[in-house]
Amino acid sequence: MAADTRTRMVETTARILSERGLYGASFTEILEQSGAARGSIYYHFPKGKDQLVSEAIALVKVQTLEQLGTQRGRTPEELTTAFLGLWKRILENSQFTVGCTILAVTIASDAPQLLDDASDAFRSWRECVAELLHEGGLSLSDATDFAALLLASTEGAIVLARAERDIAPFETVSRQLLGRLHAIQEKAAAN
Repeated sequence: MAADTRTRMVETTARILSERGLYGASFTEILEQSGAARGSIYYHFPKGKDQLVSEAIALVKVQTLEQLGTQRGRTPEELTTAFLGLWKRILENSQFTVGCTILAVTIASDAPQLLDDASDAFRSWRECVAELLHEGGLSLSDATDFAALLLASTEGAIVLARAERDIAPFETVSRQLLGRLHAIQEKAAAN
């Protein structure tokens, strides 16, 4: 039961961070939405909110890596299209209320440990995407560069789409990314 309460609190925190950001993830909101008792906070997270947020970051990091792992064996275009398609569905299905948990922490926190955790999550995603792109046929250099471009551009496109409550900016960035990927592949084929 205790593990279930702890898990619910971490999962709830990750979701609230993606919807409301770091400042919207109050203990009151987390307790209410997770169904945990007030005493659960310091029982499960004796170091307080930063510990809870850190564990939410770790959860999202692992979940994303697992989801990326399902794309093994795909071409770079298939991987990129799947990645962008996932975020497009999240934005549209949530009516532009859900963004990236890790970005939410990154832009609102000045806690060195949380920033280190966020950096580690982003780095691991970038490395995983680069590995998948390389396995799909891009050179290691192109895969590494495009992985950084894909993640950074997607994060920015999510922010624009949420702010404007419109998928158009996201679709524009998606088209540009796929166009850039095609240009990279054509250049590699010509050499």
